[in-house]
Amino acid sequence: MTAIRPSTPADTERLHAIWLASVKATHHFLAPADLEFFSRLVRDEYLPKASLWVAIDDNHQPVAFLGATGNQLDALFTHPSSFGRGIGRALIRHAFPPGVEITLEVNEANTQARAFYAKLGLREIGRSELDGTGKPYPLIQMAGIPEH
Repeated sequence: MTAIRPSTPADTERLHAIWLASVKATHHFLAPADLEFFSRLVRDEYLPKASLWVAIDDNHQPVAFLGATGNQLDALFTHPSSFGRGIGRALIRHAFPPGVEITLEVNEANTQARAFYAKLGLREIGRSELDGTGKPYPLIQMAGIPEH
């Protein structure tokens, strides 16, 4: 069973490290300048302000985090050393009640994440050519009731 707790301001540095390691492992499509742009945005704007759920290991160290706004999954990042251990699924179960439809956007080129969400039972419902910052990284919109 994965232990999950709310984030604290003291988590920011570790959560940024998780984000960066996860993105480097899954977002090979990002240009180096864009990786730096997003890294600063996540570190300086998103993480300090967001209310997040954090999965911790046996040493109480964060290994993954999830951000949501209502039934919209905003962020789900797991450190690559914890990929495939059910932590992402545990965070989704924790953050969303059973039977509730959730929505999300995922980079079209992030095939690992798309496969993960499809395995949970989400379906692709739309596509946009640009990401939320206006950069040319197409997004896939997905929705569904995740399998609990």
